[in-house]
Amino acid sequence: MHKKTHGGHEKHGKKTDKPHSKPHHNKTPIKGPLLKGSIFVTAKGVGYAEIEGTPEGAEDIEIAPEHLNTALNNDEVEIGLFPLVPGKRQAGKVVRIIKRAKNTFVGTIHINKNTVFLIPDDKKVYKDIYITDTGTDKRMKNKMKAQVEITEWTDPERNPKGKIIKIIGKKGDNDAEMHSIVLEKGFDTDFPPEVEAEAEHIERTEKPIPQAEIAKRKDFRHTLTFTIDPVDAKDFDDAISYKPLENGDAEIGVHIADVSHYVREGTALDREAVKRGFSVYLVDRTIPMLPEVLSNDICSLNPREDKLTFSAVFVIDKNAKVKSSWFGKTIINSDKRFSYEEAQGVIDNAGSSAEILPGKTLADKYAPELIELNRLAKIMQKEKFSAGAIDFEQTEVKFELDETGKPIRVYKKERLDTHKLVEEYMLLANRGVAEFISKAYKAEGKTNAAMIYRIHDLPNAEKIKDLAVFIKALGYELEEKNGEIHSKDLTKLLTSIEGKPEAGLIRTAAIRSMAKAVYSTQNVGHFGLAFKYYTHFTSPIRRYADLMVHRLLARHLNKEPIQSGEIARYQSLATKNTEREISAAEAERASIKYKQVEFMQDKVGQVFDGIISGVTEWGIYIEEKDTRCEGMIRLRDLTDDYYRLDQKNYTLVGEKKHKKYRLGDSVKFRVMKADLEAKTLDFALV
Repeated sequence: MHKKTHGGHEKHGKKTDKPHSKPHHNKTPIKGPLLKGSIFVTAKGVGYAEIEGTPEGAEDIEIAPEHLNTALNNDEVEIGLFPLVPGKRQAGKVVRIIKRAKNTFVGTIHINKNTVFLIPDDKKVYKDIYITDTGTDKRMKNKMKAQVEITEWTDPERNPKGKIIKIIGKKGDNDAEMHSIVLEKGFDTDFPPEVEAEAEHIERTEKPIPQAEIAKRKDFRHTLTFTIDPVDAKDFDDAISYKPLENGDAEIGVHIADVSHYVREGTALDREAVKRGFSVYLVDRTIPMLPEVLSNDICSLNPREDKLTFSAVFVIDKNAKVKSSWFGKTIINSDKRFSYEEAQGVIDNAGSSAEILPGKTLADKYAPELIELNRLAKIMQKEKFSAGAIDFEQTEVKFELDETGKPIRVYKKERLDTHKLVEEYMLLANRGVAEFISKAYKAEGKTNAAMIYRIHDLPNAEKIKDLAVFIKALGYELEEKNGEIHSKDLTKLLTSIEGKPEAGLIRTAAIRSMAKAVYSTQNVGHFGLAFKYYTHFTSPIRRYADLMVHRLLARHLNKEPIQSGEIARYQSLATKNTEREISAAEAERASIKYKQVEFMQDKVGQVFDGIISGVTEWGIYIEEKDTRCEGMIRLRDLTDDYYRLDQKNYTLVGEKKHKKYRLGDSVKFRVMKADLEAKTLDFALV
């Protein structure tokens, strides 16, 4: 922990031994007009402002700590520029905060006599928060985790003032740490009372489905239908039905929970769903987008229960060609709830007969349908990659936890054929819905479909050039011309590295070089999937974008006009949903990192096999091969030589002995330190 000096209470400095020292202010006059943009702040308190209208790839404006003027990470700010110094990056200063990105922060309470500060978990918050309402919560004690709202901060020389919103729990306690991660990323762990009340009202009045509603829908209750999900899943968004046709084709339905029937626009439920945007999946828990009475019960496609669904139904021939499609409201009754592993077992163990033999389970009677669905999915997958889709699938890790939440085992998640089976039919539905609406609007002579697309733009040319250099340093070639690349060339590369130690590194680098997939009302296609039309339709229990798509599709099918002004509102919602997706992913990654460090705490001194996953001027990063736990060896700890960074070849080279540490190299390392507070691991080479 950094040194604490509390004289004059609010003037408490962070990460400095001289909290009262005044920074040196640049007196150089600002030149030109003031500019608007967003600011990125590093853990060292240096800002980089991205100015509106600046071409992609242009350098951001550097803001020294003394010129941040209370700006925090992602704030929208007004910037003044200093005269440009030859050979230096353009510098500037924050003149005004236009809009705060957030004003609530999570951290650890530090009490010194009668003075209370919150040390934020987010290291980009470069000043601790002075707590003014110290007597409002009797549970407030030293080293408790808490959520605080900044109430006042106008003087950059002083600490921001804040008030306690929530005492989370004791630092280091599993529940407190997991809740801290969720709250820090802007998700709440509890639902407001009015939202819970609305959900309970729906349960009381709408859980038994009225006959009048059933009569409006296409009935699939007597068509073989099942769900395939993770073994620990509680919310089932999607089900697949299968019916063989007399001519040898098959009718395959992708049935999605009709959340839009229960969550109506303008309600407290809908407002909360917009705010959350996503369900968040941490290592040991799920923070749902909707109250559990909806997500796990009323909307969830639980087996042997009538459920309202929105469906995409396809007639597919033996060669996996779609001959016709239908979209509409349905009712289903799932025959069986499979886990991925159980469905895979049925496929693997089935004979040619559908007869239930001694030693086989009731699930085995679905073997013929599962086998045929799997066969068709494999054809669709092959055609997808042939068309240029990129396999960005990353190895995921899973944790086995004890009763206190402590990880006792970390292992790689196995990707089964049944995972790919479900994925292909979800892609089919998502693509089908997007194409159906787009073409229908064009047929009506409209240039702009009222639709939420999932788009993935072409990659930036400079990033592709950098990727090609990176790939070459690892001994591979990536065909590119002036930063342009065809998805098929990237697929060819990723196929060639399958099973190699450096495969994970190359996949990660490729993903980082791509544009981010986002939600938008403007369709530019999906580069990664090589689809001209794509949306998200299949997970409305856990993604708000899918709920919007359901509503738009229903309005189109019902021939309800959508006013031009509504498209702007949907674009705003799409942008917000993209932002919430990023926050949800960050929360999930933070929980994984926390558990990885926690897992390594009692492994200090042990030796592991790893691969060099990063090479920098300050050290090398190593990823453990089985658990994917990543730690760092500082350059100063490599004492056998003086090492310099060969940036072009991603290599550290010793000046005297010329020993090299190259990105992708396999190494043995010893765990030296596992710092759970900083969420970092320190390694040493063996």
